[in-house]
Amino acid sequence: MGTKSALTVINDRAAGVQLSRREMVRRLAAGAAWPLVAASHPIRELLRNDAVLDEVEKLAAADWKPLVLSARQNESLIAIAESIVPGSTEAQVNRFIDLLLSVDASEQKKGFLDALAAFEGESQKRFAKDFPALEVSQKSQLLTDASATATKQNSDGEVAGESSAGLHKHFENLKSWVSGAYYSSEIGMKELGWTADRVFASFPGCEHPEGLH
Repeated sequence: MGTKSALTVINDRAAGVQLSRREMVRRLAAGAAWPLVAASHPIRELLRNDAVLDEVEKLAAADWKPLVLSARQNESLIAIAESIVPGSTEAQVNRFIDLLLSVDASEQKKGFLDALAAFEGESQKRFAKDFPALEVSQKSQLLTDASATATKQNSDGEVAGESSAGLHKHFENLKSWVSGAYYSSEIGMKELGWTADRVFASFPGCEHPEGLH
């Protein structure tokens, strides 16, 4: 990333142990900046919820089942998250988000599910397929258009209107959920420079392509 050497670090050599996801989440919640996560997004407050952190280690269970998402919603989330932030599947972003949603306010939960539904609706409208079934290029096209503001043109050269503005809002919501879940995981923090004996007090921006992160 080119900026790692200039970062302030918290030295954990004395601890002599690898940080758990619970501890990494706590450190992020304590004040370090999350890449791509809006300051007002509910995921920031949820990551301070001890009840959530107590359940984090259970997410790797072979018999894991979603608490909030349906099977179809879970598959959509896996595909969308991986397209927004590559590596999200390995980081089990879908499972962590489902856990967070299980303790979130109904309004925020509805907003997340509405965002998933909006992308599935747009996917069907454009390609007559569910999002997970799209070709990589189709996923990229849809997300690139959704990431554009209402004043920009979409990939077909059309000026974005009210519908596109709504999709953009849903994209920003999902991006914050996915980014918050990904960068609070061991995989995400290692991408930003974390090692077993060092945790950065603040982080640079990620290296994922513009619009698809």
